[in-house]
Amino acid sequence: MDAFAVILAGGSGTRFWPASRRSLPKQYLPIGAAEPLVAQTLARLEGLIPLDRILVVSAQSQREELQRALPRLPRENLLLEPCGRNTAASVAWAALEIRRRNPNAVHVVLPADHVIRPAESLRASLGAGLDEARESRALVTFGVRPTRASTGFGYLELGEALPARGNHGVHRVRRFVEKPVQERADEFLKSGRYLWNAGIFAWRTDAILSAFERHGPGLLRALESFPTGAELEHAYGALPVVSIDVCVLERESDVRTLPIDYFWSDVGAWTALEDVLAPDANGNRSTGGTLLETLDASGNLVYGEDGQLVALLGVDNLVVVRAGDAVLITTRERADQVRALVERMHAARSPFV
Repeated sequence: MDAFAVILAGGSGTRFWPASRRSLPKQYLPIGAAEPLVAQTLARLEGLIPLDRILVVSAQSQREELQRALPRLPRENLLLEPCGRNTAASVAWAALEIRRRNPNAVHVVLPADHVIRPAESLRASLGAGLDEARESRALVTFGVRPTRASTGFGYLELGEALPARGNHGVHRVRRFVEKPVQERADEFLKSGRYLWNAGIFAWRTDAILSAFERHGPGLLRALESFPTGAELEHAYGALPVVSIDVCVLERESDVRTLPIDYFWSDVGAWTALEDVLAPDANGNRSTGGTLLETLDASGNLVYGEDGQLVALLGVDNLVVVRAGDAVLITTRERADQVRALVERMHAARSPFV
């Protein structure tokens, strides 16, 4: 069976404002490396999936940024949505396109805006997951062993242990749990039975399409004729706004997971840079190409564009973002509330979002 990959690159990344905006979402930012996140994601697949079998689902409005970030990707491998409808629609459209090219394929699905290290460990996990999906016909997820009692992630509860795939453990998924309150997150961590839901999947293409037939047949019917132009826009506009987890995975009886025990971050907020970036001697971290100068400053997180200078004097534990025509300054404790600030600006029709 030929293996394909689908990279989901249509998100907006509002918690990374002002670097991430409608015109330049988070996946196009150089976070943790010189290349944008989407290019880092593509590079991790090298040696596992050929370039001509990697599809990227993104927004029509992001065509130019996507082509700049991924110049070697064949243009016919770009699936550009006229409007966002969450991940169920993206996954279904990509699966239908893969079936058109090879009805017997298997494929992986992964977000464009994660940081995962080392790449060879991810490739090994994806290869084991593809083998499990190919032979079992189960829908396979990847779960991250939690390092803290986070309330910011969805969780998977581990069920029965199944035969391993080489060095990779395999479990049935007993259930999916949405983002828990702190007390439950503490319990999940202590129990050792829960993983963070990484949003990475592997399955036979015919198996995921059969699952859509059971749980989202209307969504498939709207897309399987491969409409284009105005027809595609009409079809997409009528689709439900629902995630692949809610539409399919939480309703399937045979979902399996392979644990990830190497570095993974969804880079969900500016404070995630603490895990992604190496600190200087005073615990300051910077990325994006900025030039950082500090005096009596420690524990700060800084993002700036290429060649921009950010100088910090006598301040600690701040998040400082300089991007284009906007600057964000907040404390690390309040950085998770950037989305609320952006929503307020959006409601006020601010031109800066």
